[in-house]
Amino acid sequence: FNTINAHLAEKGLLLREGTIVDATLIAAPPSTKNREGKRDEEMHQAKKGSQWHFGMKAHIGVDAKSGLVHTVIGTAANVSDITQAQALLHGDETDAFGDAAYQGIEKRAESQEVPVTWHVAMRPGKRKALPGTSLGDLLERIEHAKASIRAKVEHPFHVVKNLFRHRKTRYRGLAKNTAQLFSLFGFANLVLARRWLLEANTQGAS
Repeated sequence: FNTINAHLAEKGLLLREGTIVDATLIAAPPSTKNREGKRDEEMHQAKKGSQWHFGMKAHIGVDAKSGLVHTVIGTAANVSDITQAQALLHGDETDAFGDAAYQGIEKRAESQEVPVTWHVAMRPGKRKALPGTSLGDLLERIEHAKASIRAKVEHPFHVVKNLFRHRKTRYRGLAKNTAQLFSLFGFANLVLARRWLLEANTQGAS
């Protein structure tokens, strides 16, 4: 993962100004038909919407300009997104972006030590209740702008879960599964950067 990102950084594809943070659930087999006769003890349940999911979470920090992943953290599914947010920053950002799950991040103790401006999505209910005034319209445009930036974080998730079809853990325990996430997101970065890399090679050849 680090080797791939070092190569992409040399090509000028990883910048340092902003980071988008997000997390996705990776399911784990709930079966107890194994040698120990029980589910993976390092995996846990988490509720998303009205459904419960058993497994782990992949937390990522993504470059706000290129959409490439620079940080990966694996946790149990019941670990709150906001608790990992600060660890997903590389430290040189001026701005960070997150969805409504990161509401209140700027008030957390670990955030006080890092001079970064957080742009977090408004909660859906509050956004729907915005008044039809000039101020309401302005706030809606701001939310739309933040959402357009955050959309880039969905691209590596799409590559890993839909193109690579990694929707379920392959091993027992967090260590091995997190190690696999580093490989998958490293390769996802190459998939996402292929257009820029091809252009750079073409220009170099000419």
